[in-house]
Amino acid sequence: MTFHGKFADSLVPDQLDKIALSFLVNDLDIRRGGCGANIAFGLAALGHEPLLVAAVGSDFDDLGYRDWLTESGVDCSHLYVSETLHTARCTITTDDSHAQIVTFYAGAMADARNIDLAALSDEIGGIDLVLIGPDDPEAMLRHTQVCRERGIDFAADPSQQLAWADGDLIRQLIDGAAYLFSNDYEAALIERKTGWSAADVQAHVSTRIVTHGADGVRVYPADGGEIYVKAIEGIIAVDPTGVGDSFRAGFLAAVAAGLSLERAAQVGCTIAASVVETKGTQEYELGRGGFGKRFVTAYGEEAATEVVAALKLG
Repeated sequence: MTFHGKFADSLVPDQLDKIALSFLVNDLDIRRGGCGANIAFGLAALGHEPLLVAAVGSDFDDLGYRDWLTESGVDCSHLYVSETLHTARCTITTDDSHAQIVTFYAGAMADARNIDLAALSDEIGGIDLVLIGPDDPEAMLRHTQVCRERGIDFAADPSQQLAWADGDLIRQLIDGAAYLFSNDYEAALIERKTGWSAADVQAHVSTRIVTHGADGVRVYPADGGEIYVKAIEGIIAVDPTGVGDSFRAGFLAAVAAGLSLERAAQVGCTIAASVVETKGTQEYELGRGGFGKRFVTAYGEEAATEVVAALKLG
């Protein structure tokens, strides 16, 4: 939903303990989403064959979500289906300044702790990389431990779960990660809650990626200096929902295609631009022509040639 105004105009700082607000919206869009599904969709759009590992409700098929993802190139064959709970969902209200108020219903997500990643890895013959996004906390911890025990590379992306998680849990979720994704606010939250400095966090992960919205992204490799990549300019922002997920998809798709970390961040920023210009998290389209033209304008002909050749764009 979109509120044509600013939430901040309705907030009285010394009365927040008595808050009782209602925002009138004129539109209601029902969209497919979820961090894991958004990232998997983006990976598939870039020519990869991602396996979505998550818990859903029996309504998942009724909603047509499985068919949509499967037709988009996402492998949904190993989803855990809860017999009693609805698929997780949230309501997101965005104001004119792109601030958001989100209410989240976890539902079947709570059953993700029942997923045995070790058994799944054995069944499918191994795993290249596991992105552990915001999910049931016990599931996130279990998946992380399996990856460490089995030597499977994993990307830590706790994002929305950082708000409630304590320092000990956060340390367990990121320690040993091949990649740690966060935005600048989340990066500060990780440091404050863990008691680690930025250097300490870096010592516990391999590559750290921090997004800064319109100010671009900074990548901190385990060896080598900081890499800065500017964001795509001239964007007319329509809806920020899912932008971070699309960046992660682009980044990991580029890494999997053998591209450098700099190119990976550039791909992530390019896809994020397509999402922020579109209503919904999986409604964008990536064509070789449009993608390449935008990439050339932002990052140059040489970079675009390298990236377009490596990725399988439609």
